[in-house]
Amino acid sequence: MFKIRSLVTALTLAGAVSAASAAETLPTTAPAPADNPTTEAKVELGQMLYHDPRLSSTGTVSCASCHNTMLGGEDNRPNAMGVNGQTGGRSAPTVWNAAFNKVQFWDGRAASLEEQAAGPVTNPIEMGMKSWDDVVARLNPIEGYKEAFAKAFGTDSTITRDNATKAIAAYERTLITPNSPYDRYAGGEESALTPQQVRGMNKAVELGCTGCHSGPAFNGPGTFQHFPVIDNGYFEAQYHFKKDKGLAEVTKKTEDEHMWKVPTLRNIALTAPYFHNGSVKTLDKAVQVMAKVQLGKELSKEETADIVAFLNSLTGEFPQQKMPMLPGTPGNTFN
Repeated sequence: MFKIRSLVTALTLAGAVSAASAAETLPTTAPAPADNPTTEAKVELGQMLYHDPRLSSTGTVSCASCHNTMLGGEDNRPNAMGVNGQTGGRSAPTVWNAAFNKVQFWDGRAASLEEQAAGPVTNPIEMGMKSWDDVVARLNPIEGYKEAFAKAFGTDSTITRDNATKAIAAYERTLITPNSPYDRYAGGEESALTPQQVRGMNKAVELGCTGCHSGPAFNGPGTFQHFPVIDNGYFEAQYHFKKDKGLAEVTKKTEDEHMWKVPTLRNIALTAPYFHNGSVKTLDKAVQVMAKVQLGKELSKEETADIVAFLNSLTGEFPQQKMPMLPGTPGNTFN
């Protein structure tokens, strides 16, 4: 427990987070909004919708295509691929532990999982449906979905955008990966981390990484952060970080240029490539880049290896995912 108290003290002295949250483990359940309580029927429906490519214009892309729950919750591509092989300019963020984000998408333009679930379906590059009315019209003739929506929302309920996105969000709130080596260490199991991982944890605190990546999900209090903070021509020429203006692409405000949601560090070892544009292929290089452009620090190979080892300790236990049987359209095509 001395090591835990040392971590709490170090974090508090660094001004990063409070002593109470410094050693906070990842919760095993996520809070749900008052207008969308989590129920088994809703989660079951949400899982079907999440994995159903019929929510896309071509019938080829589902939410799971880019946010794969059989992997690290994304697709390991630099840029996610949507309908007709189109690719956007950003890397797909992980869906695992997204329930603990204060805002969604890289630019934070969605305030909730429900709001986020609505966006990709009608994005012309992602899932390509012209409108949610078209989605509803496609789902309405499917008897299995009528039954599933009635079970989740009541017998008088209809298939609507609001109910569909609520169901998807309810499912996503179950995608939590607790009990990582770090969580066990924070809970008092001192042997859960290796000496190298402890060194990496302490180095991350010393550098100031926890100034942004704080809290149980290591994603901060929900505020946006500027990236990169320090201009670096060498890295910019390689990775083109500033080509995308982040939040300013949404707000059109100069002061929002290159402002980004702080991503979770949970399971980060499984979510390469890194950064909003997926331009950095390896975790060790991502650590070196962050140290340089955010903190103005040059890391040795040993320091980098220690921090990478610590980040590997944030890989949690993934809940068993049983792929759903999707409602069929017997004797007929879906469109």
